[in-house]
Amino acid sequence: MLNIADTLRQWCREASPFALATVVDVSGSAPLPRGTAPAVDRNGNVVGNVSGGCVDGAVYDLCRDLLATGGAPGRVRFGYSDDDAFAVGLTCGGETEVLVQRVDPAAEQHLGTALDHVLRGRSAAVAQVVDGPQHLLGRTLSVAGDSEEHHGTLGGTREDEAVASRARALLRAGRTASVEIGGDASTCPQRLTILVHTHVTRPRMLIFGAVDFAVALSQVGHFLGYHVTVCDARSVFTSPARFPHADQVVVDWPHRYLGRTEVDTRTAICALTHDSKFDVPLLRRALALPVGYVGALGSRRTHEERLRRLRDAAVPEDRLVRPHSRRHGPTPVTGHRTHPPSRPDGGPNIRRGVPVLIPYGTAQIED
Repeated sequence: MLNIADTLRQWCREASPFALATVVDVSGSAPLPRGTAPAVDRNGNVVGNVSGGCVDGAVYDLCRDLLATGGAPGRVRFGYSDDDAFAVGLTCGGETEVLVQRVDPAAEQHLGTALDHVLRGRSAAVAQVVDGPQHLLGRTLSVAGDSEEHHGTLGGTREDEAVASRARALLRAGRTASVEIGGDASTCPQRLTILVHTHVTRPRMLIFGAVDFAVALSQVGHFLGYHVTVCDARSVFTSPARFPHADQVVVDWPHRYLGRTEVDTRTAICALTHDSKFDVPLLRRALALPVGYVGALGSRRTHEERLRRLRDAAVPEDRLVRPHSRRHGPTPVTGHRTHPPSRPDGGPNIRRGVPVLIPYGTAQIED
């Protein structure tokens, strides 16, 4: 749905009803992921697609029929046709299931607000009922990243609160996924499958230390989808020309900049200065923040001295990781185009929301 937010927002502003066809389940070699959606307005205008060609015509006809008849929402499965490879189906061999529904923007005004958040680059999530009782199928509820409130309803307070809570969790993680709720007295008696569509701002990678390693790391971070900031107090080394892949280059003391910038649980903090006058104030502050990753460059001896200084600065011991098994290797920072993983490939475990210090050049090996 959020892949066509610009057009849907315009239709919502015009209060123009449209049919939405959401990919709710995929298996095998399906061309587009769950959450992708085309839409058709009452004039027959279409935006987006389901498969890149092979079933889009059939989905378009379903949307037109639904708008014309005012029918109820329904799920349709498309798969490979063994008898006729040119029949309606996914010739790539996978299967896609689509929920087709009519959306009336006047009745779901919160949807236009959520789409507006997306287009303004703000975090937002839309939770959509994709399986459950017929009268709830297709209903939506939305949450904004900076608010504890939710808008829209699935029919009851308990259902709304349960779904809003799960939507916020997925929004913090930056994931679009299906969740199941209900079937018990604490949420709702009817079991529901909810598809949560999320839009998040790019995760941040904060690189402190304008050294040669930072040039390479900023390029990797940019490729992985991070918003990369390089910060160093030495202006002669800290220039945009030296870091062409960084989104932002800042001349300031690292700990001072970290104290005034915004971070969240997806933020990766990389200290490459390996100089105690920069490292210790920076890491002391970083390890007290709700970020997803904190790492520092240095040899084993440098790191042991760093740990001693951090202990002297009263940093809690549980924030200072000492891997039980070590090997020399590359900087254990990897990522994802939408959010950093909870366990970097080849690196130590990261406890989300509880930052711990990871020394670069060493990595944990599972026994």
